Amino acid sequence: MIRWLLTTFLAIAILSGSWPWLRKLGIGRMPGDFTLKIGGREYPFPFMSTVVVSLVLSLLVRVL
Repeated sequence: MIRWLLTTFLAIAILSGSWPWLRKLGIGRMPGDFTLKIGGREYPFPFMSTVVVSLVLSLLVRVL
C-alpha cells in the first residue's frame, strides 16, 4: 500500500513539474482536454491526452 502511494505521489510531482514543457509538446491541448481556472490558478484535466499517450506506450511495448 505504501509503495503505491509513494509511486503515485512521485508521478504526480514529476508531471506537475514538467507540465509547462509537456504543454509545448501539445499534451493537454487536444479535444477532450479541459482546464479549469479558479481563483487565478489553472487546473488541467488532460483526459484525451492521457488516452492517446497510453495507447502509444501500449503499442510501443507490444512491438518491442
